[in-house]
Amino acid sequence: MNLLLVAGVDEAGRGPLAGPVCVAAVILDPAHPIGGLNDSKQLSERKREALYPLIIEHALAWRIEFVEADEIDALNILQATMTGMRRAVCALSPAAGHALIDGNRIPDGMPCAATAIIDGDASEPSIMAASILAKVARDARMRELHAQYPQYGFDRHKGYPSVMHRDALQKHGPCPQHRRSFAPVQRALAACIRHDDRHLASGT
Repeated sequence: MNLLLVAGVDEAGRGPLAGPVCVAAVILDPAHPIGGLNDSKQLSERKREALYPLIIEHALAWRIEFVEADEIDALNILQATMTGMRRAVCALSPAAGHALIDGNRIPDGMPCAATAIIDGDASEPSIMAASILAKVARDARMRELHAQYPQYGFDRHKGYPSVMHRDALQKHGPCPQHRRSFAPVQRALAACIRHDDRHLASGT
Protein backbone atom coordinates (compact mmCIF):
# COMPACT_ATOMS: atom_id res chain seq x y z
CA MET A 1 0.00 0.00 0.00
CA ASN A 2 2.73 2.47 0.92
CA LEU A 3 3.92 2.56 -2.68
CA LEU A 4 0.94 4.88 -3.11
CA LEU A 5 1.92 7.10 -0.19
CA VAL A 6 4.00 10.08 -1.22
CA ALA A 7 5.63 12.32 1.37
CA GLY A 8 6.59 15.92 0.77
CA VAL A 9 9.70 17.08 2.61
CA ASP A 10 10.92 20.63 3.24
CA GLU A 11 12.93 22.62 5.75
CA ALA A 12 12.98 25.99 7.45
CA GLY A 13 15.97 27.71 8.93
CA ARG A 14 19.03 26.96 6.85
CA GLY A 15 20.12 30.60 6.74
CA PRO A 16 19.81 31.81 10.35
CA LEU A 17 22.78 32.37 12.63
CA ALA A 18 21.00 30.82 15.60
CA GLY A 19 18.55 28.09 16.49
CA PRO A 20 17.80 24.77 14.84
CA VAL A 21 17.03 23.89 11.28
CA CYS A 22 13.56 22.38 11.20
CA VAL A 23 12.46 19.70 8.73
CA ALA A 24 8.96 18.38 8.13
CA ALA A 25 7.62 15.45 6.14
CA VAL A 26 3.93 15.18 5.26
CA ILE A 27 1.80 12.54 3.54
CA LEU A 28 -1.42 14.23 2.50
CA ASP A 29 -4.72 12.38 2.35
CA PRO A 30 -6.30 12.65 -1.13
CA ALA A 31 -9.69 12.13 0.51
CA HIS A 32 -9.22 15.25 2.65
CA PRO A 33 -7.72 18.00 0.46
CA ILE A 34 -6.57 21.14 2.24
CA GLY A 35 -7.36 24.41 0.52
CA GLY A 36 -4.96 27.34 0.52
CA LEU A 37 -1.68 25.43 0.55
CA ASN A 38 1.28 27.32 -0.83
CA ASP A 39 4.97 27.82 -0.26
CA SER A 40 5.17 29.00 3.35
CA LYS A 41 7.24 32.01 2.27
CA GLN A 42 4.31 33.17 0.12
CA LEU A 43 1.83 33.00 2.99
CA SER A 44 1.26 35.45 5.81
CA GLU A 45 2.10 34.36 9.32
CA ARG A 46 -1.61 34.34 10.12
CA LYS A 47 -2.39 32.08 7.16
CA ARG A 48 0.43 29.67 8.05
CA GLU A 49 -0.80 29.48 11.62
CA ALA A 50 -4.32 28.71 10.38
CA LEU A 51 -3.17 25.98 7.99
CA TYR A 52 -0.86 24.27 10.49
CA PRO A 53 -3.58 22.53 12.55
CA LEU A 54 -5.49 21.59 9.40
CA ILE A 55 -2.42 19.80 8.05
CA ILE A 56 -1.86 18.06 11.39
CA GLU A 57 -5.50 16.97 11.52
CA HIS A 58 -6.03 15.83 7.94
CA ALA A 59 -2.64 14.43 6.84
CA LEU A 60 -2.23 10.66 6.74
CA ALA A 61 1.15 11.09 8.41
CA TRP A 62 3.44 13.94 9.42
CA ARG A 63 6.69 14.41 11.29
CA ILE A 64 8.68 17.44 12.42
CA GLU A 65 12.39 17.11 13.21
CA PHE A 66 14.71 19.70 14.74
CA VAL A 67 18.45 19.56 14.15
CA GLU A 68 19.99 21.72 16.84
CA ALA A 69 22.79 24.24 16.55
CA ASP A 70 25.49 21.98 17.99
CA GLU A 71 24.69 19.26 15.47
CA ILE A 72 24.67 21.82 12.67
CA ASP A 73 28.16 22.86 13.76
CA ALA A 74 29.30 19.24 13.85
CA LEU A 75 27.90 18.26 10.46
CA ASN A 76 27.64 21.58 8.52
CA ILE A 77 24.28 23.08 7.59
CA LEU A 78 23.81 21.08 4.38
CA GLN A 79 24.44 17.71 6.01
CA ALA A 80 22.38 18.72 9.05
CA THR A 81 19.46 19.49 6.74
CA MET A 82 19.88 16.18 4.91
CA THR A 83 20.02 14.38 8.27
CA GLY A 84 16.81 16.05 9.41
CA MET A 85 15.06 15.11 6.17
CA ARG A 86 16.08 11.48 6.49
CA ARG A 87 14.96 11.35 10.13
CA ALA A 88 11.60 12.91 9.31
CA VAL A 89 10.84 10.45 6.51
CA CYS A 90 12.04 7.47 8.54
CA ALA A 91 9.69 8.43 11.38
CA LEU A 92 6.52 8.60 9.27
CA SER A 93 3.77 6.14 10.15
CA PRO A 94 2.38 4.86 7.88
CA ALA A 95 5.62 4.82 5.96
CA ALA A 96 6.06 6.63 2.68
CA GLY A 97 6.66 4.71 -0.52
CA HIS A 98 8.18 7.76 -2.19
CA ALA A 99 9.51 11.10 -0.95
CA LEU A 100 9.48 14.39 -2.79
CA ILE A 101 12.36 16.53 -1.53
CA ASP A 102 12.34 20.28 -2.01
CA GLY A 103 15.66 21.27 -3.59
CA ASN A 104 18.27 19.59 -5.72
CA ARG A 105 19.66 16.93 -3.37
CA ILE A 106 18.40 13.65 -1.98
CA PRO A 107 19.64 12.67 1.49
CA ASP A 108 21.71 9.51 1.82
CA GLY A 109 20.12 6.55 3.54
CA MET A 110 16.52 7.30 2.67
CA PRO A 111 14.07 4.51 3.60
CA CYS A 112 12.22 4.83 0.29
CA ALA A 113 12.65 6.10 -3.25
CA ALA A 114 12.99 9.86 -3.48
CA THR A 115 12.91 12.65 -6.03
CA ALA A 116 14.46 16.08 -5.61
CA ILE A 117 12.32 18.90 -7.01
CA ILE A 118 13.75 22.40 -7.32
CA ASP A 119 11.14 24.90 -6.09
CA GLY A 120 8.94 21.96 -5.17
CA ASP A 121 7.32 24.09 -2.46
CA ALA A 122 5.72 26.09 -5.26
CA SER A 123 4.37 23.11 -7.20
CA GLU A 124 3.79 20.08 -4.96
CA PRO A 125 1.02 20.29 -2.32
CA SER A 126 2.72 17.80 0.00
CA ILE A 127 5.93 19.86 -0.05
CA MET A 128 3.88 23.01 0.53
CA ALA A 129 2.34 21.36 3.59
CA ALA A 130 5.78 20.33 4.85
CA SER A 131 7.11 23.85 4.35
CA ILE A 132 4.26 25.25 6.45
CA LEU A 133 4.79 22.77 9.29
CA ALA A 134 8.53 23.42 9.32
CA LYS A 135 8.18 27.20 9.28
CA VAL A 136 5.48 27.40 11.94
CA ALA A 137 7.24 24.91 14.23
CA ARG A 138 10.58 26.68 13.90
CA ASP A 139 9.08 30.13 14.52
CA ALA A 140 7.46 28.77 17.69
CA ARG A 141 10.81 27.35 18.82
CA MET A 142 12.50 30.70 18.24
CA ARG A 143 9.87 32.46 20.34
CA GLU A 144 10.65 29.97 23.12
CA LEU A 145 14.36 30.74 22.77
CA HIS A 146 13.57 34.44 22.97
CA ALA A 147 12.25 33.85 26.49
CA GLN A 148 15.66 32.39 27.41
CA TYR A 149 17.78 34.92 25.53
CA PRO A 150 15.68 38.10 25.15
CA GLN A 151 18.69 40.29 24.39
CA TYR A 152 18.91 38.96 20.81
CA GLY A 153 15.34 39.54 19.66
CA PHE A 154 14.79 35.99 18.40
CA ASP A 155 11.03 36.54 18.47
CA ARG A 156 11.39 39.19 15.77
CA HIS A 157 14.04 37.96 13.34
CA LYS A 158 13.89 34.22 14.21
CA GLY A 159 17.68 34.00 14.18
CA TYR A 160 18.18 35.34 10.65
CA PRO A 161 21.08 37.79 10.17
CA SER A 162 19.08 41.01 10.35
CA VAL A 163 20.77 44.28 11.33
CA MET A 164 19.13 43.99 14.75
CA HIS A 165 20.48 40.49 15.23
CA ARG A 166 24.00 41.31 14.05
CA ASP A 167 24.10 44.34 16.35
CA ALA A 168 22.97 42.23 19.32
CA LEU A 169 25.52 39.57 18.45
CA GLN A 170 28.31 42.14 18.47
CA LYS A 171 27.08 43.65 21.73
CA HIS A 172 26.40 40.47 23.71
CA GLY A 173 28.46 37.84 21.93
CA PRO A 174 27.06 34.42 20.97
CA CYS A 175 24.73 32.41 23.18
CA PRO A 176 24.59 28.58 23.21
CA GLN A 177 21.98 28.67 20.45
CA HIS A 178 24.26 30.44 17.97
CA ARG A 179 25.81 28.38 15.18
CA ARG A 180 29.52 28.68 15.71
CA SER A 181 30.30 27.30 12.26
CA PHE A 182 28.73 30.41 10.68
CA ALA A 183 31.18 33.23 9.90
CA PRO A 184 29.34 36.14 11.61
CA VAL A 185 29.13 34.12 14.83
CA GLN A 186 32.81 33.20 14.56
CA ARG A 187 33.69 36.88 14.19
CA ALA A 188 31.55 37.86 17.18
CA LEU A 189 33.11 35.09 19.28
CA ALA A 190 36.60 36.17 18.28
CA ALA A 191 35.74 39.76 19.22
CA CYS A 192 34.57 38.61 22.66
CA ILE A 193 37.80 36.68 23.19
CA ARG A 194 39.87 39.73 22.22
CA HIS A 195 37.81 41.88 24.56
CA ASP A 196 38.34 39.43 27.45
CA ASP A 197 42.05 39.21 26.72
CA ARG A 198 42.36 42.98 26.87
CA HIS A 199 40.61 43.05 30.23
CA LEU A 200 42.89 40.31 31.57
CA ALA A 201 45.95 42.15 30.34
CA SER A 202 44.84 45.39 31.94
CA GLY A 203 43.82 43.68 35.17
CA THR A 204 40.27 45.02 35.02
